[in-house]
Amino acid sequence: MGLNIAMLTAKYLADRVRGVITIQYGDIPLSSWSSTYNNIQEANAGVRLSKGLWLDGGFFRSHIGCEGLLPKENITSSISVPTFYEPYYEAGFKLNYIPNEKLALNLFILNGYNLFQDNNNKKSGGFLGSYSFNENVSLAYCNYFGDDSPEGDSIPHFKFVNNIYLNFQKDKIKIVTGVDFGSQQNSSLDNLSESAWMESGIFAISYQAAKKFNVYGRGEVYNDPNGILSGVFVTQNDDTTGLKLWGITLGVQFKPTENSYIRLEGRSLTTAGEQKIFRWDDENKNNRLECMINMGLTYP
Repeated sequence: MGLNIAMLTAKYLADRVRGVITIQYGDIPLSSWSSTYNNIQEANAGVRLSKGLWLDGGFFRSHIGCEGLLPKENITSSISVPTFYEPYYEAGFKLNYIPNEKLALNLFILNGYNLFQDNNNKKSGGFLGSYSFNENVSLAYCNYFGDDSPEGDSIPHFKFVNNIYLNFQKDKIKIVTGVDFGSQQNSSLDNLSESAWMESGIFAISYQAAKKFNVYGRGEVYNDPNGILSGVFVTQNDDTTGLKLWGITLGVQFKPTENSYIRLEGRSLTTAGEQKIFRWDDENKNNRLECMINMGLTYP
């Protein structure tokens, strides 16, 4: 039994200024959030520079990824492994431009990848652009670029991470699919003077089987052989490697009201044969099976 997250948000919006602060508590912040600012999910303020153009500064939730932080924002209750290794939060400035109802553009200056506090004297950048073709289909591209090497590290590790995702929703069907691909300088395990690459993807679909019932599923793949995001570990064959994995999730959702849900969900994750990273019955295995019941309630 556990508390995923309990949170309280306050927002202010006027003609020329806006702001938001969210306070959080629970297992998600403890497992995934900044230890220094563990109870602050976001805290930022903005000013309108001209029509459709805003400048915001402070702490933000990540702009990268097709899955959100909260279970209620996603088709599934669990987040995929690709989402797990994307940044959860960021700090800096955001230039937000919305010229019309279909297009939104964002530029970022950030302290670093999944960092509130800067760990060196370098700044990072990012971009998010989304376009709605119609009320059913939208497409987005986002990225992050910068060197998060700790202060004193003489070897540069410039990181460039990209994410593309598509949303589709019509009648009883909702689809979310996304792809990540990235590189990092001087990070190949075979030759530390060469760049390393990673790629991943997810596909999630939900079908409204009845007025208050949905069935859903998700497939995911993750391939980071040099561990530029997942980190490295030693396999059963004494090889040093990054994570290589695939998984499938199936579930059913019941919504007693518009602002609440109950989900029963099962998930299987399988790593490459030599990557036995899961512990079960006092043995290391390369497969993990799990089942969860998740409940959520939102007050407008």
